[in-house]
Amino acid sequence: MKFTKMHGIGNDYVYVDCTKEPLKNPEETARLVSDRHKGIGGDGLILIHPSEEADFEMAMYNADGSYGKMCGNGIRCVAKYVYDHGLTEKTDLRIISGGAVKYLKLTVENGKVSQVRVNMGEPILWPSLIPVKGEGERLVAEPIAVDGQNYEMTCVSMGNPHAVVFLEDIKSLKLEELGVKFETHERFPDRVNTEFVRIIDKETLEMRVWERGSGETMACGTGACAVAVAAALNGFAQRSVTVRLLGGDLRIDWSEEDNCVYMTGPAAEVFQGELDMEMLRNQR
Repeated sequence: MKFTKMHGIGNDYVYVDCTKEPLKNPEETARLVSDRHKGIGGDGLILIHPSEEADFEMAMYNADGSYGKMCGNGIRCVAKYVYDHGLTEKTDLRIISGGAVKYLKLTVENGKVSQVRVNMGEPILWPSLIPVKGEGERLVAEPIAVDGQNYEMTCVSMGNPHAVVFLEDIKSLKLEELGVKFETHERFPDRVNTEFVRIIDKETLEMRVWERGSGETMACGTGACAVAVAAALNGFAQRSVTVRLLGGDLRIDWSEEDNCVYMTGPAAEVFQGELDMEMLRNQR
């Protein structure tokens, strides 16, 4: 299996070009290649497919093999891959993921993509569509008890479910313990990604993220979008913010004109390689 390792501000995935090489058993492959000790290492697996509905299709699998409908950092890397590897000459792309088409604008420097701006679509706030169990049309500053502690969460879907929790201190959190308890809480039928956020000022937010199926990651693009929406809904920040993640910064703009969330950030290729999957299976 030929692959390319890429990351968006530290949110790293193994990418396979399925326009040239079909891949069977993506769930098993995701688990094998994501292992940071016995595999390639990454937050999951992303497949690049041809598409009749868009320019390309992205299929994303978490490190535990579960399917994810959307990955903000991943889709920027897909855009960089298809341009840098000559699969397209377009700098305005349509990429479909989880049945939803996203629109991307590429910034090219010296023949390579350096930045990508993605229209992530409108945030979903209706609880049953996120999904999360709760009353009313929106869950903003909604009380939730986790592991004997009371928190307030604001729930947003950006193609995948997010619970955003604002705290004064996020550095000392034992996320490996708290994150999984949010992820598997009974109020989230499909599990949930959880963002723990500190407000720096009206234009700057700092976050840590626990992603369902992967654990704590360096960055989460859909999570940064959810955080920006949640901060605006709570009156903590403006609709255009910089979100600081462990791996770097993302610029998030929640437009008042079309209600869509726009994410701008970098994408990077780390290395390419070829892997004997049968050998990898036998070594485990």
